[in-house]
Amino acid sequence: MARPAANSVLLSLILAELLCFSTVAMAAYNVVSFGAKPDGRTDSAPAFMAAWKNACSSGKPATMVVPEGQFLVSRALFQGPCKNNKIRIFIEGSLVGYYGYSGAPEWITFKYVTGVSVYGGTFDARGQSLWACKAARRHCPNGSRALTISQSKDVLLSGVKVMNSENFQVGILFSRAVTVEGATITAPWDSPNTDGIHLHMSTGVTITGSTMRTGDDCISIGEGVSNTWIQNIHCGPGHGISIGSLGGSPGNNAGVQNVTVSSVAFAGTQNGFRIKTWATPYKGFVKGVTFQHAAMINVKNPIIIDQNYCPDHNNCPNQSSGIKITDVVFNDVHGTSAKTVAINLECSPTNPCRGIELRDIKLSYKGEKQQAAQSLCDNVHGISDGVITPPSCL
Repeated sequence: MARPAANSVLLSLILAELLCFSTVAMAAYNVVSFGAKPDGRTDSAPAFMAAWKNACSSGKPATMVVPEGQFLVSRALFQGPCKNNKIRIFIEGSLVGYYGYSGAPEWITFKYVTGVSVYGGTFDARGQSLWACKAARRHCPNGSRALTISQSKDVLLSGVKVMNSENFQVGILFSRAVTVEGATITAPWDSPNTDGIHLHMSTGVTITGSTMRTGDDCISIGEGVSNTWIQNIHCGPGHGISIGSLGGSPGNNAGVQNVTVSSVAFAGTQNGFRIKTWATPYKGFVKGVTFQHAAMINVKNPIIIDQNYCPDHNNCPNQSSGIKITDVVFNDVHGTSAKTVAINLECSPTNPCRGIELRDIKLSYKGEKQQAAQSLCDNVHGISDGVITPPSCL
């Protein structure tokens, strides 16, 4: 599987070539020229914003350069629309946040932009203080996303490293045609709500060749996500790759459709492939989903549909989910389950899951007790094809 590391020598050569031809082909802006200090102590946000303003207002393709070093950035909003639709940002150094936390929902944000590409770089949000606050059960803010793409299109994140976010690591919201390739996203296994990449109300998203080690879902797919391709992912630790949770509140009726997740290695995760909805009557749907070609190593719930989702088991709605789940395929999934129930399909009694397919599944239980793996189905209609281990409950 592809590895997300960007080659520093190659990046330097690319930068040299770009800068060589910048006078005729494009405008180039180095954040240091605008006062950024690579000392990890001086707030360089104003310098980053000044460089961005010049790149965004350029009538020809533009390049922003962040050289080696550690740049403290309090917060940064790279906002469009811009006068050109080809801005490249090359980052050799690291962007780091302040120690401590605030109530801001975002740290580094790209909003209303088109045709922006970010190559390389480390985004270290330093979320440890907020995690400690939450662990102590004090009154704490929700925390910031480290990197957000919002209301944008034709955006590329290539070879980026995102780490230690207070909340979700990367958020892709109300956007289309966003590609994430070769990313490394990390947070401690016990850091709360640190999903690797969260998708919401977006279409045409592609995520490939990336490694995610988080305290929550490696990738979470929320309302209104469609035409999405996810491939060649290393996930673990974390909570797996999830659609949902859906149906948690009224008004969020946008469905999830045409999603493919392929070639994933899960290691020690809470879940593998998962769809989760609250047991509330709020409407919505999940349809046209394919989960395929996965290796599971000691995963607690390798294949799971949970329409009674209630993570804290406190004040659970205990109703019947209004989310309709149809045409979902689990294909070529093999490995080991940390629990005896390796396939758990628990659907809504008023909206049974339909068109569920299990194809070529081979999952075994490797716990202390010598028990065979099991599959459980409730309110599910579908078919099985090929060798299914444990035996299909469909």
